[in-house]
Amino acid sequence: MTEKVLVLGGTGLLGHATVRELVSRGYRVVSLALPPMPTEDLFEEFGDAVQSHLGDVGSMSDQELLELLEDCHAVMYAIGADERTLPAAPAARFFYEANVLPTQRLAALARGAGVKKFVVYGSYFAEFAETRPELDLKAHGYPLMRLLQEQVAFAEGDGAMEVTSLRLPYIFGTMPGRIPLWKMFVDRIRDVEVFPAHPEGRTAAVTTAQVGQAAVGAMERGEHRSTYAISGYDLAHAEFYETIVAALGQRTQVPLVPFEAVEDQMAAADREAAEQGLEHGISLRMSGLLRATDLSLDPAPTQSILGYEDDDVPAAIDETLRVVLRDDVE
Repeated sequence: MTEKVLVLGGTGLLGHATVRELVSRGYRVVSLALPPMPTEDLFEEFGDAVQSHLGDVGSMSDQELLELLEDCHAVMYAIGADERTLPAAPAARFFYEANVLPTQRLAALARGAGVKKFVVYGSYFAEFAETRPELDLKAHGYPLMRLLQEQVAFAEGDGAMEVTSLRLPYIFGTMPGRIPLWKMFVDRIRDVEVFPAHPEGRTAAVTTAQVGQAAVGAMERGEHRSTYAISGYDLAHAEFYETIVAALGQRTQVPLVPFEAVEDQMAAADREAAEQGLEHGISLRMSGLLRATDLSLDPAPTQSILGYEDDDVPAAIDETLRVVLRDDVE
C-alpha cells in the first residue's frame, strides 16, 4: 500500500512544493492548513492523491489530530512564525509559544500514532547560531527558539521516530493564489533613489522546488537528529536589490556601504521598538549585520545526502518578482 504523509501547511509556498514532490514520488498526501484555500482548485491536478483539510493546529484537539495522523508514515512540519513577526517583548516567549510548543505537541502525537519520520522546516539562522558563534545569534529570540524547536522534536522522536530538520535560507518561487513574501523588498525599493547594500553581504538561496526535494529527501534519507542547511545559489544582496530595481524599471542606485554607516540608525530603531514594548526576533541591528556578512553555504554536503537537484535560482527570482509586480498592477 502506498505510504501516507501528513503535510502541515500544505497550502503554503513550501508545503505546496512538498506536496507536489511527494505526489511525484508516489506518496498519498494529507494536507492540513489554515483557511481559506488560496485557490479552490489548488490540489485538483493531484486527483485522489491529496486529501485537503482546513483547520488551526493550535485549536484542534489531540483526538482530531490523531485522526489525521492515523496510518501516516511521516509528518512534514511546514508551519510556524518567522522572523518578520514583531511581537511584544520578550520575543523569545512569543517564538517559544508559536514554534517550540506546537512542534513538541505534534511530534509527541505523531510518535504515539506510530509515525516513523518527522521533518521540521527550520531556519538557517539556527545554522549560524551554531556555526558562527562570533555573531552571538543565540542572544536573539528567533534563532534561539529555532534551535530549541529542533531539540524538542528530536527528543520526542528518540527511540521511536526519526526526526530531521531543514535549515532553510532565502527561498524563491511561486504558487497559485499566494503573493511571494519578497513583495516587502519590492515595496521598500519602489520609488527610492538610493538603496544601499553591504560589500560583503551574501546569502544562500534556493527554489521552492529544491525545498520540496530536500524535504522529501530528508524524510527518505535523513538520519535522526540531523540538521540540513541547504543551498542552491550564492546570492549577493546587491545583486538581489539590483534585480528588483531592474524589474521595477527604475534608476535606483545600489551603492556598497559598510555596515558601520547604518548601524546607529538600526540600533535607534530597536530602541524605538523597545519603547513601544516590542522586540524583533532578530534585532534590526543584527539583521543589518547579517546582511553585511557572507552567509553563503556550500550546497554539496547536504545535496549529496538529500538528493535535491540543481535549479535556476536567478530565474526563480525573476519569476517571483513578475508575480509580485503583476499583483501590484491587478
